[in-house]
Amino acid sequence: MNNYQQPTVLIVDDDKNNVLALEKVLKKESLRVFTAGSGREAVDICRKQTVDVVLTDMRMPGMDGLQLLEALQTISPDSEVVVMTAYGTVESAVEAIKNGAYDFVEKPVKRNTIVKTVKKALEKHFLVVENRNLKRLLKKVEDKQVAGNSAVFRKTLEIAQQAAPSVATILITGESGTGKEVVARYIHENSSRSDQPFIAVNCAALPESILEAELFGYEEGAFTGATKSKDGRFALADGGTIFLDEVAEMTASVQVKLLRALQEREIEPLGGTNKAVDVRVLAATNRDLETEVERGNFREDLFYRLNVIIINMPPLRQRLDDVPLLVDLFINRYAAKNDKPIEGISNEALEILSGYYWPGNVRELENVIERAVVLSRNHILDVADLPSKISTEERYQGQLTISVGTPLEEIELRVIRETLRHTKGDKKMAAQLLGIATRTIYRKLDALN
Repeated sequence: MNNYQQPTVLIVDDDKNNVLALEKVLKKESLRVFTAGSGREAVDICRKQTVDVVLTDMRMPGMDGLQLLEALQTISPDSEVVVMTAYGTVESAVEAIKNGAYDFVEKPVKRNTIVKTVKKALEKHFLVVENRNLKRLLKKVEDKQVAGNSAVFRKTLEIAQQAAPSVATILITGESGTGKEVVARYIHENSSRSDQPFIAVNCAALPESILEAELFGYEEGAFTGATKSKDGRFALADGGTIFLDEVAEMTASVQVKLLRALQEREIEPLGGTNKAVDVRVLAATNRDLETEVERGNFREDLFYRLNVIIINMPPLRQRLDDVPLLVDLFINRYAAKNDKPIEGISNEALEILSGYYWPGNVRELENVIERAVVLSRNHILDVADLPSKISTEERYQGQLTISVGTPLEEIELRVIRETLRHTKGDKKMAAQLLGIATRTIYRKLDALN
């Protein structure tokens, strides 16, 4: 039910013997139980305590069960209400359900019945709360391509949500186009540094000769052309967050300086002296850093410094259930941006998009929808608005049926062949999809031949 707190139940009845009996039964189920002898007392308790389920009698002096139900919808709307009704007053219980109660039980209450009903009410309560929290979480990123509701995406987003308030260094991994920078911004925006700078640096986009100067700054005269001092990205991010995208592209000398910045919380500008900085580091890569360490391309000590918390962004082909949500998001975004009266997408076109294997991930999907919105002459996007390479592609199944006992070598070859079929023989793309080196595919195929 709830992983964070003991579920709570409030019993409301003017019959003290019934309250005591129910309290004894529910406490044996490891529930935290509150009791009230009237509707007014129940209202006071719900104002002060978080109550997951309210178990209330229908007929009570003063405030009856229906009136209590109405009051709870205002002061404790998340509470599920179960009403107890005596023989002959079932009509009132049905009315209560119509007004929002979860269920009713008849008196005299049987132990098994009340335990089963209360547990089901608790399950519904926590499901509703979880869904609302998820919707609130998604609302914060609904204008980003990180939006989604698939199980694998929810797990990724939950890790980001938990890690955001900390000061820990985070390594975000995943293929190109999966939304690594978007998640990094989400982490920053949900941290205590959200009112401080967020500085993003694409390490692959900066020439090797100037990456160090861009990151750590330089003093006047540090090199030819340095006519005045300049702060680097770390100094600009002081107090906030720096996001180092494609961190595996850093040269050995820059890796050393980054390691020092992480260990000592200080930087060394070119031609200058050490400066203290307070910067949270988020890094991202589409490479396997452990493999890069083994190959001698990346420092092992820096890898462990960056790998405090790891968040892996799943490729879009592993979260195809999110495609309809993302499609709606991008249609709304680019229809508004281009002042186009696009109202949606046809079922056939959406089915094609939901079955494509998306080697370019969410970024590719966004580009496809933007193109379709700009070029479409209709109010509804259709198959004709999609690129031919997508509209004519066989539907991506995403799975193979393997019989028990199939030799491992044969399984490997079948997976490689099936992936190559979907990439139309593109071995480099197939290797990227499988997470292996291109030469491995050649070696396996040579062995087969």
